[in-house]
Amino acid sequence: MRIDFDFGDLEAFLAVKETGSFHAAAETLNLSQSAITRRLAKLEQALDTQLFERTTRSVKPTLAAKRLQARAEEILAGAHETTRAMRDETVAVAHQKERLVTVATLPTLVSRLVLPALTRFRADGKVARLRILDESANRVAEAVAGGDADFGLCSLPALEPATLFEPLFDDRVVLVLPKQHPLAGRHRVSLRQLTATPLILPARGTGNRVLIDEAMARARTAIHWAMEVGRSTTAIESVLKGFGAALLPETALTSPLASSVACCVLDGLNIARPVGLLSRAGQVETASVTALKSAIRLSV
Repeated sequence: MRIDFDFGDLEAFLAVKETGSFHAAAETLNLSQSAITRRLAKLEQALDTQLFERTTRSVKPTLAAKRLQARAEEILAGAHETTRAMRDETVAVAHQKERLVTVATLPTLVSRLVLPALTRFRADGKVARLRILDESANRVAEAVAGGDADFGLCSLPALEPATLFEPLFDDRVVLVLPKQHPLAGRHRVSLRQLTATPLILPARGTGNRVLIDEAMARARTAIHWAMEVGRSTTAIESVLKGFGAALLPETALTSPLASSVACCVLDGLNIARPVGLLSRAGQVETASVTALKSAIRLSV
């Protein structure tokens, strides 16, 4: 039988059981309330049973929850004891030297910010290992709020209430064209000039598409697309293959693929996304996390 829950899910369960509140449990574990809800839902699905009866006024444990409590406490106590037993002096020293930092980021910001910052980080003598979670804006926010990432690099600041957004710069949305396109040499191009050019847009529901749709609505301009794609690299590859012109954030042009395309500004449409650091409210940072954040700020 596959076990499809983890220690974090059990911790969330015990916090809700002890406090009688999802909100109080979130404060106890320094997570967002939505993260607590997701962990409880995952645990209930794995155990195929309801653990709490939820109303607008109260959260009451079911009989299954009362039966689970002692076992959950025993499992977590055993895990803590195992951890303490394994952390002898040699392991502790190695842990200090090889500290892990997890960064959730939009894929287009890896070349633009993360890798240059890592170069600065290493040049300063830091040796922490880096785990990169390159995800959509929604998943970056969820990873930070849920404690799965130490911090994030994102373009939508207000997705999770338990996060703090520090703006770094505005990332313009530009028009990406094949170099052989008749308009490729121009600095500005109007939508009217693109009537004969198929347009490639970010997939509906993505942060970039939201920005584009809002800008078009403000300008009272309709835009007709020929292709929707989820990733900027896919859009650039489609441009290179001659399928049309793409609307993309300027940071996407740091990809090696972008050396073979041209870009220009859409006249009359000022579209930009705010890019910044996303942190969990109340989080205590390690020295490595603080140092990497500083390196990112210097890389802007």
